[in-house]
Amino acid sequence: MVQKFVMKGKEWEEIEKMSIDEFMKIIPSRNRRAIKRGFTDQEKKLLGNIRANRKKFHKTHCREMIIIPEMVGVKIGIHNGREFVAVDIKPEMLGHRLGEYSMTRKKVEHSAPGFGATKSSKFVPLK
Repeated sequence: MVQKFVMKGKEWEEIEKMSIDEFMKIIPSRNRRAIKRGFTDQEKKLLGNIRANRKKFHKTHCREMIIIPEMVGVKIGIHNGREFVAVDIKPEMLGHRLGEYSMTRKKVEHSAPGFGATKSSKFVPLK
């Protein structure tokens, strides 16, 4: 059975029809204040590109941008400091920031200790 998306008692169809002012009332206060301050020039440019062409892949450095309903269903490349990570925006992501979905650090995986790491390693043959 497919589960319907519900946020603060509102279904996706209702949220999709909301204006940004109405949407602000159902997101957490920190994100509400960020939207109330207004979008930066880069964020406005990204929104304009999304409105113009929803099917295209959009790249951005705006990691601090709040995800709003008109961004749902769009594929966005979010910069993580080294590359653009492709992310499909889903309704569950509403009210979060873009940067939460593009990790800047990798998991560190250690292997065996290197030569000279311990006193006993100098007696290990190199070949």
